[in-house]
Amino acid sequence: MALDSNVLVYLLEAVEPWAGAARQLLTAIEEGHVAGIVSSVGLAEVLAGPARRGNLALVERYTDELGGMPGLRIFPFPPDLAADVAVIRGVRGIGLADAIHLATARAANATALVTNDHSLRGSPKLEVVYLDDLTPG
Repeated sequence: MALDSNVLVYLLEAVEPWAGAARQLLTAIEEGHVAGIVSSVGLAEVLAGPARRGNLALVERYTDELGGMPGLRIFPFPPDLAADVAVIRGVRGIGLADAIHLATARAANATALVTNDHSLRGSPKLEVVYLDDLTPG
């Protein structure tokens, strides 16, 4: 299962009502029920908030927590992924970061991407799951 950065932000920043559903997903990953993946660009997106606030200690803490989380793999952005990102971005008309999330999920053979970005759509081999749908409301 691939994760969009917004799922991690909701968890780390305790953003309700989504933090609970995000915690359940990460617990399933930590316990080995499902493999988790996030792009290195997604990690940068997560760290941007604390960095913008000048909280470098929190940047370091989040980096350590996510980097050391059992079952969660931070997927690097290799040069050969750039072509897939470009095609996704060009065909779908979406932003660079979102195209990277989708391409990373595909490259990692994930079957689903969990996000709360309702502008993202799946494809035949990649389901998009919205955190809203997993949140009791």
